[in-house]
Amino acid sequence: MLRAAFSDALKEALKSKDQCAVSTIRLILAALKDRDIAGRTNGQPDGIGEDEILSMLQTMLKQRTESIRMYEEGGRLELAEQEKAEMEVIRRFMPQQLSDAEITEAVESVVQEIGARELKDMGRTMAALKEQYAGRMDFSKASGLVRQILA
Repeated sequence: MLRAAFSDALKEALKSKDQCAVSTIRLILAALKDRDIAGRTNGQPDGIGEDEILSMLQTMLKQRTESIRMYEEGGRLELAEQEKAEMEVIRRFMPQQLSDAEITEAVESVVQEIGARELKDMGRTMAALKEQYAGRMDFSKASGLVRQILA
């Protein structure tokens, strides 16, 4: 589903001559191709799955957030704006993100579900969250909540 969405979006961006969208979608497709090649060597002949694609997009958003912060600190506002525009293109392919209240509810639910009681259960908890909410949750916020609950 996402693979077709990328192709369709690239065609549409090319028709509308949206340079930012064209270059960002091509970056996404290049990263996807790299992950597919790595996946084939790890026994995934059809490439990576939807959840891994969403995880890849989440990583791309996180990278751009960090770049924006660094560009703004360095006074390179035009580069920060370019990164923000790329983030908007990437977000088009992401499912609706969970609100802070929904993240809290999901974390509490997963902690109960897997019976996590101590901080040493944090890895299992985060793995379960990533499996159930790939691409829909800010895992840095979730990590802080898990740490609070298990501490």
